[in-house]
Amino acid sequence: MIDRRHFFAGAAALASAALTRPACAQDYPQRPVRMIVPYAPGGASDILARLIQPHLDRELGQAFIVDNRGGGASQVGTQAVATAAPDGYTIGVIDSAFVINPGLFAGKLPYDTQRDFAPVSLLATTPLVLVVHPSVPANTAQELVALAKAKPGEITFASAGLGTAIHLAGEQFRQVAGIDINHIPYRGGGPSVLDLIAGKVSFTFSTIPSISEHIRGGRVRALGLTGGRSSHLPDVPSMAEAGLGGVDSAPLFGMIAPAAVPAGIIERLSAVAGGAARSGALRDRLLDIGYVPVGSTPAAFRARIDDEIAKWTRIIQTANIKPS
Repeated sequence: MIDRRHFFAGAAALASAALTRPACAQDYPQRPVRMIVPYAPGGASDILARLIQPHLDRELGQAFIVDNRGGGASQVGTQAVATAAPDGYTIGVIDSAFVINPGLFAGKLPYDTQRDFAPVSLLATTPLVLVVHPSVPANTAQELVALAKAKPGEITFASAGLGTAIHLAGEQFRQVAGIDINHIPYRGGGPSVLDLIAGKVSFTFSTIPSISEHIRGGRVRALGLTGGRSSHLPDVPSMAEAGLGGVDSAPLFGMIAPAAVPAGIIERLSAVAGGAARSGALRDRLLDIGYVPVGSTPAAFRARIDDEIAKWTRIIQTANIKPS
């Protein structure tokens, strides 16, 4: 028979624990929160983090401090999130490297992308634009495919570097279209676009903010958009409209936390960060600069991460891409 004293003591402990768990999330945060961006200042992830920062500060009542930790193809900063105390006071802002690296580094990452993190929210995506130099005799994506098939290995494709989102967008295009193109990796998107404008390479993929001015100036020609049409480039068809719907690369930007952060804190962060991305001034600002606001739930972001890892791993393995 259970001793009455032990029974009531156990019941009191359970009641106390039940009260403590929601209070933890309800009272979060009680001190400043570190928001790690795994890149140097100025990139797309950093811009997004600094755009959402004041909304988090205001809605959650504490300072969210952007901490740039570049290096190792985003691995340095991402590992810092994985190994942080799981109390909600260290979170991360990630981009497509988060879902590309598991396939690219094939078990050699210092963390497990699907096990060591709690997804918070997919904040935004951004379409990519397929652009060619004006000298390339192609006015549509299908004409570029036909040209590449007529001249196997002669059409050059510039990327921001081996294993980057731009490189894999081009590789996805190559695999979907069944063409033989010559990949030219650069050290960053800026140099690759400059050489495209100079006519040293045939085509590349680029984000709207990076390339729209050059499109309007006639320095490059836009042939298609991944992820649907954009109000920023209303005359440019989607890749699906061009009959290349499988070319769907759209870099993603999201918020993560260490895996063991309490679910209540994850839900609170997701409600505030995701809600800000979905509506109001932040949504309008994201649209203005070429992002597609999302603001997903943690579960939806988890599913997207799993799907993206599977897709890019398959493309990387098919092309036998190895990290430099």
